[in-house]
Amino acid sequence: MSTKKLTEAEITQQYNQYKGELQSLAQKIGELESEVEEHKLVIDSISPLEPGRKCFRMVGGVLVERTVKEVLPALETNYNGIQQVIQSLLQSYKRKEQEFVEFQKKHSIQVVARQ
Repeated sequence: MSTKKLTEAEITQQYNQYKGELQSLAQKIGELESEVEEHKLVIDSISPLEPGRKCFRMVGGVLVERTVKEVLPALETNYNGIQQVIQSLLQSYKRKEQEFVEFQKKHSIQVVARQ
């Protein structure tokens, strides 16, 4: 930040921006956690099936027929990829939250709970 003193309106705007970014990150993390759970459920459901068994997969809005042997590796790759993205977003969230706390301390902002 620059050394000039921020006006109250600018401080309020930055405060709301931090809150919005944190809410956005939390929402995205929640969506991805839901997706991971869906992937896990499907993986657990089709893992015990024989590899040649027919199954269907949605690809770009189109339902395609595949075999368990073809679908399972793709699902596991997606599952692992989504988990990595979640970890990355969690780190971003923690970093942004720390910046937010420092911003609040720097500008003596205290949140009063409404009842």
